Amino acid sequence: MTSIGGAEMVDWKLAVATATRLVRPGPEVSRDEARAVVAELRRHAKASEEHVREFTGMTPSGAGSDTPVLVVDRAGWIRANVAGFRAVLGPLLEKMEKRRGGLPGGAVLGAVGGKVTGVELGMLLSFLASRVLGQYETFAPATRDLPGGAGGGRLLLVAPNIVHVERELEVDPHDFRLWVCLHEETHRTQFTGVPWLRDHIEGEVQAFLAETDIDPATLLERLREALQSLAGGRPPEDGEERGGRSIVELVQTPAQREVLARLTAVMSLLEGHADYVMDGVGPRVVPSVTEIREKFQQRRASGAGRLDQALRKLLGLDAKLRQYRDGERFVRAVVDQVGMEGFNRVWTSPNTLPTKAEIAKPADWVARVHSRTDG
Repeated sequence: MTSIGGAEMVDWKLAVATATRLVRPGPEVSRDEARAVVAELRRHAKASEEHVREFTGMTPSGAGSDTPVLVVDRAGWIRANVAGFRAVLGPLLEKMEKRRGGLPGGAVLGAVGGKVTGVELGMLLSFLASRVLGQYETFAPATRDLPGGAGGGRLLLVAPNIVHVERELEVDPHDFRLWVCLHEETHRTQFTGVPWLRDHIEGEVQAFLAETDIDPATLLERLREALQSLAGGRPPEDGEERGGRSIVELVQTPAQREVLARLTAVMSLLEGHADYVMDGVGPRVVPSVTEIREKFQQRRASGAGRLDQALRKLLGLDAKLRQYRDGERFVRAVVDQVGMEGFNRVWTSPNTLPTKAEIAKPADWVARVHSRTDG
């Protein structure tokens, strides 16, 4: 167990306990209704496999093709994500462990730091646990309650959140559940159909973490800058969107910004591709897809209220919303120009992934990749 002064650097059990205690209860459903929702989501997830494969031309292969689909509640999503954080952050925590002797106040950090971090992580997850409809866990370790595939990964569908949103939007629940499954199955197909993708993203994430500035004074100063930015205390820099940057953007080194630019491009591609496939398949199998898309886009853009919008900005979640929009625009433009088979060259190797600049200018990606392979 990674620790400072004999105490865990992150109290993972406390994170789970905090998140499950603070997370809002799901919508009221009877026991029979809950069983019916779970059963329907499983059927839709299975049906989505064939729909997505036929539309994209992608076929799962190798050890990752057996990744399970799990229907979970909010507490299950929290437990799964804590396990994922623990796996991904392991190298960073080991790095901090080696430097613990030189950290100012190391003894105090060893006594209380793990619990403070556990509570903070739990608070963050309690906020997110009521908002996520589905998630492909790329680096999820298998547990007794939450199995994973032989090649790593699993797909989670968060049943109470899906029911909550379908009621809030007042859309056909059966259509909405299938629509969500199409999006999430696309993510599952991306990783099971592209054998190198998981290792590539994990390498980028670890490169980002390896560059983490772990000097407390530096982190404190950057956090203070982020909070001032959120409160409007710092004017935007040239080329920066009004309202400043998030903590996610500010608490990083220049080297991390380069890695983050590459990760942003990849995540924009994955999210945009999932949205494109979801809407491409939708008209054939989801009768009310136009209504669902219109209402869901309005909800996605507006947020649930002023507090929700502030938290989204602070956590950098607004950037994720841009990923959906920019990535979908990239995929649509490329498919329009070179067809689905031409677009699928994006999955050839890390070198054929779009850059952040190419996400904004799809024609540049087409010129680079297709001129090189066709010439």
